[in-house]
Parts: sequence; structure tokens; C-alpha cells
Amino acid sequence: MPNSYFESLVETSDQWIQDRTGIVARHFAGEGQTASDLAEQAARLALESAGLGPEQLDMIIVATCTGDTPIPSTAVWVQRKLGIRCPAFDVNAACAGFSYAISTGIAFVQAGVAETVLVIGAEVLSRVLDFTDRSTCVLFGDGAGAVILRPTETGGVEGSVLGADGTAAEILLIPGGGSRMPASAESVAAHEHSIRMPNGREVFKRAVVEMAAACRQLLEKSGYTADDVDVLIPHQANARIMVAVAERLGITGERAVIDVAEVGNTSAASVPIALDRAWRSGRINEGDLVLLTSFGAGLSWGASLIRWTMRAPA
Repeated sequence: MPNSYFESLVETSDQWIQDRTGIVARHFAGEGQTASDLAEQAARLALESAGLGPEQLDMIIVATCTGDTPIPSTAVWVQRKLGIRCPAFDVNAACAGFSYAISTGIAFVQAGVAETVLVIGAEVLSRVLDFTDRSTCVLFGDGAGAVILRPTETGGVEGSVLGADGTAAEILLIPGGGSRMPASAESVAAHEHSIRMPNGREVFKRAVVEMAAACRQLLEKSGYTADDVDVLIPHQANARIMVAVAERLGITGERAVIDVAEVGNTSAASVPIALDRAWRSGRINEGDLVLLTSFGAGLSWGASLIRWTMRAPA
């Protein structure tokens, strides 16, 4: 969906969107496609890359805020489509969901509860956009990305940190659809089931501050400095936010992955999509220190540090 698509819907232009976000286009799921459909595709690609079959999975964790159904979890629908049985559940930390899901998966592996954990970030945000709201509708896209966590003697995930601040929950939210505001004809007509961002400036500021702080905290805890990082992959929300985070950390140029132009903000899917695209394009190599960070509604944020152990695909 190119930027020009929105020119007939709201007062905007391709140049206006590019200047403020770095986004040129994004993808919307087709009619009838759900988050679990996209998640299944990402899962099968991850399994293929890892040389595993679905039957080898011990657990499925899906990070999403646009799941197929309130109950059951989207992870259960993914499990059903993969044709397996194992523990499966969702994590909802909005755009920070992948950071939370990765940390959760790591904990299960480290505790010996599961050996092979599939972690997916999947969103169909086009279904929760208000196409009369210029401040939000041009930002988001649909997509999914997945990784598989397994024990390793060397390398792998070296640490993670998480954070949240519920005092700022109202600056980025979907008001309707829960027990606080059940669906009604009135709530639907008022677009209360769509993304709301009444204070975009504050979201921008907090995203930069919290992602940079999380990265510094994690690097210090893990015994590294920003100079040791080979690749930084921040949440792909807005090019200006990502540049600001990278500059605060002193990680610039080719070391910072800014991949939002053709994808848009895919919320919990943004980090794994950017990670996959960076790896497949040869930007991540075996032995690299890779720093992931994300920020979303809640407000919530997190970061993960990985010593990459996979060779670039042929």
C-alpha cells in the first residue's frame, strides 16, 4: 500500500509521510487473512532455516495485539495450522511484544521447561486503523516474523531487559473492545476500536529515551559497550526515532538497521521482520553481536542482546 493510497482518505501526501516517518509503503493483509495466517508462514520459514520440523517444537509464543480472536490465543490457531500439540500462548505488549516474548521464551529454555521454543511477532494492524486519523493510519502495516530458541553452549541470547510505565498508558491505546469499553454500536461508530495516539510528540520522546536507556542498561549488565555492537535493530516505527536512538548510543551508519521504508510499523512483528531481512541480505554474520530493542503502548519497552551463531543463507 503506497503512501499515495492515503491521499484520498486524509489530508496528506507521499512527501509529507516520507519526511516525518521514512515510510514509503506498507503491506495490508488480504481479505480473510488473519494474524495466525501470517504467523504460520513466518513459523514455517523459521523452521526451514533452522532445519527443524513442527513436531520438534515444545512451545509456541505469539506476540500480538491484533490476534485472531480474544479467546483462544492466536498461538493456539498457529499450533493447529502447524498440525502439532504443545503449550501455546500469546503475549501482548503492543509494539514491544517481541522483546517480551523473546524474554519469556528464554526463561522457559533456561529453566529446562522447553528445549525448542517458537517465538512469533504477528500483526494485522490494518483492521484496527481509523482511516480518518492522519496521525496514525499512515504509520502501520501488517506482517509477521519468527525465531526459534534452543539451548546453545556458545553464543546465542546473552541477556535481555524489560520495562513498563502504566502511568502513560493513555497516550497510545485502543480504547474499545475490552471490559473497560465493550463493543457497542456507539463505540464502533466512534472508532473507539482503532488505534489512538493523542500525544504523538510524547510517544516519540519516550520511545527514544526508553529504548536507548534499555540498550545501555543491557550492555552494561552484559559487560559490553556500544562499540562492541555490530548490528542494532530497533523497533521499526519511524526512521527519525531509530536514527535518534542510534545516535544516542553512538551506533550509526551500517551498524544500525533502518528498514521501515517498504514495511511500515508492524508493531510486534517489526523487530523479527527487520532481523530476518538483515540476516538474509548479509548484514548479520556469524559471530556478530546483535542488539534488538523495541517500544510500544503501555508504555512498554525492552532490549535483547544476541551473539549470532548462524551463517548467512546461501
